[in-house]
Amino acid sequence: MTKQQRPTFPITALILLLCTPLAAWWLIGDLTGDEARQLAAEGVELDYAIRPVSLGTTGDRIVGVLACVGVVLALAWLLRATARRGLDRRWWWVLAPLVAAGALLGLAWRVLTAGGIGANIGAGLMLIAGGPALAVLLIVAAVAALRMRRNRPSRAPHHSG
Repeated sequence: MTKQQRPTFPITALILLLCTPLAAWWLIGDLTGDEARQLAAEGVELDYAIRPVSLGTTGDRIVGVLACVGVVLALAWLLRATARRGLDRRWWWVLAPLVAAGALLGLAWRVLTAGGIGANIGAGLMLIAGGPALAVLLIVAAVAALRMRRNRPSRAPHHSG
């Protein structure tokens, strides 16, 4: 990575990692089933594991579109920097699992906020399967980051004794 690109990489990576869960959340959309929607339209109160947060149809769309643009632009910059050898390819061993974790978080939020009648079985399954999957992704990213730190070239001159 050149000196000129160093400050840009963390910012671009941060944009990618913050926008990914939001983009996934928006692209997945509300997972409330058709039956539950019909019952809600008839006045039946739906049950939620977690009540969804919404900025309204337009607000949600703006957030989703901006998040998708952020993901695309950040990925494009990072891929370009990698192709030009301005970004060490080993960073992808850190970024890829973190991006996957972000997509999993977007999916989990949609599952946990889906309306239904009675228990939300998907929410329980998401916690049982998604929790360990998220932990594995975060551990893989942490191990990759530690390996990069351990294997980076030393800047101090070597002295032979």
